[in-house]
Amino acid sequence: MRSPSNHALRVLSAAALACAALLAQPSHAALFGDDEARKAILDLRQKVDSNAQRQDSENRHAAEELAQLRRSLLELQSQIETLKSEQASLRGQNEQLARDVSELQRRQKDIAQGVDDRLRQFEPVKVSVDGREFQADPAEKKDFEAALAQFRQGAFPQAQTGFAEFIRRYPQSGYLPTALFWLGNAQYATRDYKEAVANFKSLLAVASEHPRAPEAALSIANCQTELKDSKSAKKTLEDLIKVYPQSEAAAAARERLARLK
Repeated sequence: MRSPSNHALRVLSAAALACAALLAQPSHAALFGDDEARKAILDLRQKVDSNAQRQDSENRHAAEELAQLRRSLLELQSQIETLKSEQASLRGQNEQLARDVSELQRRQKDIAQGVDDRLRQFEPVKVSVDGREFQADPAEKKDFEAALAQFRQGAFPQAQTGFAEFIRRYPQSGYLPTALFWLGNAQYATRDYKEAVANFKSLLAVASEHPRAPEAALSIANCQTELKDSKSAKKTLEDLIKVYPQSEAAAAARERLARLK
């Protein structure tokens, strides 16, 4: 049983004092009889018990509320810890997503750069050959330069094959007049004079104003001379002087014609 409250103890003490005072007086001076004193004590005792019961009830109610509050606080703390854990997990997921996005962007940039590099390999480039500028595919430029490199190295049969293949593969190329010129020279070097004449004449037919045209005409005369066709050689030199009078090839043609007379 719980201890009586302070208020109940005070009431009980006061009643005890009152009873003691009554008992201390002479029986003839007593204001109340024994029955009345007993009844007062019982009333006080009932009040004390009632107060004690009410206090016990209030204490139990307060204890239940306190226990419920503690349970609520514990549950709230558990929810807070769960939320913190979920937040940390989400933060980790966000950081991983950010890394994934960064890596994806880097790979996309690398792929785009690779595509650009590959496309650039097929994009036409500006080239300048024999004083003329034009657009050429990278592969076209590479094939021409490879054939010319063979000619400069003195590999005339290989150069002849390279230029012939180039002309077949790129019939509309801006390199065509120059390729015909070097093909003719490669054939001249291998003493294939008739084919050389044919290619030099093709150059004059497709590009009579080309810077290499006067040299091509002079080379035709050289081939005709090697073929012992002096008459045709003389006619070629005369035509060269007439068509390209200011060229270096025309000056050389004049010297040869002077020797032929």
